[in-house]
Amino acid sequence: MSVIVTLWMQGDPKKIEEHAAADPDGMKGIIEIAKEHGLIAHRFYGTDDGQIMVIDEWPDAESFQHFFETAGPQIGPMMQSAGITAEPRAVFWRKLETHDDFGWDA
Repeated sequence: MSVIVTLWMQGDPKKIEEHAAADPDGMKGIIEIAKEHGLIAHRFYGTDDGQIMVIDEWPDAESFQHFFETAGPQIGPMMQSAGITAEPRAVFWRKLETHDDFGWDA
């Protein structure tokens, strides 16, 4: 069963969007590397008070970790442009069977 990976970091969400608009090919390049490593789904989210969260779905934690190591040289400039100076905090989540699924093609 796949895992959800959340990456939390402190930075400027607007600058992530500006970086993505200025370098769409770079962003697409990162996604292509991720897909080669098994990425299932991916989204960025931000708050007005300087928090950034990435939510991904991967086949397993190891696939994500291998991708993150491989794509580090491409991810670093994006993170720097958003003012992120600390390593993102990654958390791996497994789906719990609670028999009340709704949405996301439950």
